[in-house]
Amino acid sequence: MKLASLRIITANIKQSAAFYEKAMGLTAQWYTEDFAELKTTTITIAIGSTRTMKMFGSEHLTESKSATNTIIEFLVPNVDVEYERIKTLTNNIVQEPTTMPWGNRSLLFCDPDGNLINFFTPVSTEALQKFS
Repeated sequence: MKLASLRIITANIKQSAAFYEKAMGLTAQWYTEDFAELKTTTITIAIGSTRTMKMFGSEHLTESKSATNTIIEFLVPNVDVEYERIKTLTNNIVQEPTTMPWGNRSLLFCDPDGNLINFFTPVSTEALQKFS
């Protein structure tokens, strides 16, 4: 089994797609006005409007009480460099770059819908080995 993509459902797809384009440094490929994707070498971030939920037979599934039970994580070359760029995109920085006990330097922030995003860089010997 291979995790192929992560889909974000949003009421404002244009705003979300623009945010992820800037955050990831990629250009979204739009398939319809309700669905776009940003592809990396390891995973695709899909963004769908809330209208796409009708195709799954439900709209109420997007009525989440909290977007903080999942964190979308990106391995980046240098968290501190990314922080300088990300803080120009959002005022919703949850945690400035911090070295975590498990050896990753981490930046935690939110997208326009409140979804948590973690940019991290391995810095300890163990973390560097894990991601090499």
